[in-house]
Amino acid sequence: MNYFLLAETKFFRLINEAGDCNMETAYTAFATQVIELCNGSMDANRTIIALAYIEIELQHHPVRNLSEERKEIAAYVSKALSFVRKMQKFLATPQVPPLISANNVTETTASLLQWTGNAIDLVELIYGIDEMGCINNGNMPLKQLAPLLYKIFGVESKDCYRFYIDIKRRKNESRTYFLDRMQEKLNERMLRDEELERMRK
Repeated sequence: MNYFLLAETKFFRLINEAGDCNMETAYTAFATQVIELCNGSMDANRTIIALAYIEIELQHHPVRNLSEERKEIAAYVSKALSFVRKMQKFLATPQVPPLISANNVTETTASLLQWTGNAIDLVELIYGIDEMGCINNGNMPLKQLAPLLYKIFGVESKDCYRFYIDIKRRKNESRTYFLDRMQEKLNERMLRDEELERMRK
């Protein structure tokens, strides 16, 4: 990998020449190349080195000392530097892997997780997730979502709708016993955590 490829871009050539040019187009092409470098490289260490090199070059570029009429170029150098630093932070942050599809759930994957609560509680959770539309932007039908979650949690496929009917028949003001308990316990946990943080100060 060429560690200096970002310094060989049209954008870098233009800021070095500090001439009249279309800086917006050159900057956009530079940012695109940074994105492609971060997304397409199999070697994260080399990408980090290339970004570190260009960060230093931008940070100490003499264009910062240009006269007033050249301040537009200096502004683009600052934008490029900020963008490179944002991408460095992005690379340093662990990325959450996408949810596995139903086709990729192996028996080994399923056996890692085991639902140990009541089956009806899992159905509450499944219907809650479906209603929130937070899987595939709500475009996964319940009849696909339920078997997938059953498999992930190592539960034998059950008649999800029959449990849902039982949940609907509950007489309490709130019929979502499991989700209500979950909400209550999570709020209690956050209060405990805040109390511990206060005690440490």
